[in-house]
Amino acid sequence: MTKPTFYVFHGEDEFTRSETLASFKHRLGPSDTVDLNTTVLDGKGLTLADLRHACDALPFLAEKRLVIVQGLLVTLVSRKGQSLSEAKQSLLSALIDYLPNLPPTTRLVFVEEKALPARHPVVKLARQEPQGYVKRFERPNTKTLPQWIKKRVKMHGGEIKHRAALRLAAVVGADLRLLDQEIVKLVTYTAGEGTIAEPDIEMLVPYSQEAVIFDLVDALGHRDGRTAARTLHRLLEEGEHPLGLFGMIVRQFRLLIQVKELKAKGASAREVATTLGIHPFPAGKLHTQASHFTTAQLEKVYRHLSETDVEIKTGKIRPEVALDLLVAGLATTEP
Repeated sequence: MTKPTFYVFHGEDEFTRSETLASFKHRLGPSDTVDLNTTVLDGKGLTLADLRHACDALPFLAEKRLVIVQGLLVTLVSRKGQSLSEAKQSLLSALIDYLPNLPPTTRLVFVEEKALPARHPVVKLARQEPQGYVKRFERPNTKTLPQWIKKRVKMHGGEIKHRAALRLAAVVGADLRLLDQEIVKLVTYTAGEGTIAEPDIEMLVPYSQEAVIFDLVDALGHRDGRTAARTLHRLLEEGEHPLGLFGMIVRQFRLLIQVKELKAKGASAREVATTLGIHPFPAGKLHTQASHFTTAQLEKVYRHLSETDVEIKTGKIRPEVALDLLVAGLATTEP
């Protein structure tokens, strides 16, 4: 059976892609020998001569030589209404001719951060030729993320309840590298003997308390007063100070106003995170939550919060009562 000599690893799941590449390197031999025979090339400005020089060289004291090319193939894709330049078209044609004839001692891996179209000539070649191999790395979506978490927990030697997997997905989001770190922490805590449950996540995972505040604001955004009140009292019963909770709610709506303005300018969740200097998880949640309120609503809510703040500080109303009235009032706010 012919073994592949050139590989195309493409897609936005950087975590799994990096793990796969690391595993690939591990299978080639001892790390010190593999490192000695590994060349990493930047695809920008790369010439075929440079590529051939790296690929045609014989391995040193090893059976295989590894060449990793980053970000080349994405530059060889024609855009809508645009054709490739003559130089890039020439490079692409020469590459197509060269790849099936790579030395059997070389393993060439193209690494692309974005998914390549199926029509890409190198992708098509890798699927047609026995020497080629293609793998697309896609991030799990909202529906498939809990299943990814379950598999990852099992891989680390633990078990997790379905509701806990859902909670972990909601708390951390689709940052797979961060998720894996939290999973390792949870499996270590349960020592591989117990099943990870929701209380474990609430206790050990950062952002879990912040996630509960998101739940409360989500309920308010959907005018679900019952869920909002239940979430509020859950937090109070768990020992959260009423003034601390009020401050978190104020901060949440202040951020929502800022996010609403950024969204109106076309900002993505990632751009929101960068602009406001917050973690990608809350930025993504805020980006979604902002759709549940109009700008006028958010401004009205913020005025209500300011008035409530004055009433609490002047002793006109107790913080616990103020929170109950606040949640009831916000839940009935008209769109």
